[in-house]
Amino acid sequence: MLSTLRAQLHFVRAIQQVDTSGVEPLYAIRDETRAGRAEASIGLGTEAILDALAGEEAAGRCGRPRRRRDVSEGGKGAGGGWDVLGQAKERAGKYFVVRSGKPGVEGGE
Repeated sequence: MLSTLRAQLHFVRAIQQVDTSGVEPLYAIRDETRAGRAEASIGLGTEAILDALAGEEAAGRCGRPRRRRDVSEGGKGAGGGWDVLGQAKERAGKYFVVRSGKPGVEGGE
């Protein structure tokens, strides 16, 4: 354990001796070039934002934006015409009934 600590301290001392004059300090470890900043920035011109805004419509008295739901997003009709209750042995209105409990006990199967 002490040998590992000595090796780490030796590395730190070697790094501290490197001449960094004229080098702009990093604010964070990330791509700070112009291209990197442009890639990380979010604006109304980006394709993802334009696609998201195209999927909205004004609704209500104040015109609050609401996202349109597609069938592919899991909205109504996402089952593709599948009758969910078709195979249910027992139903209660629009719900299917699941009997649970120990067999032979009152209320169980």
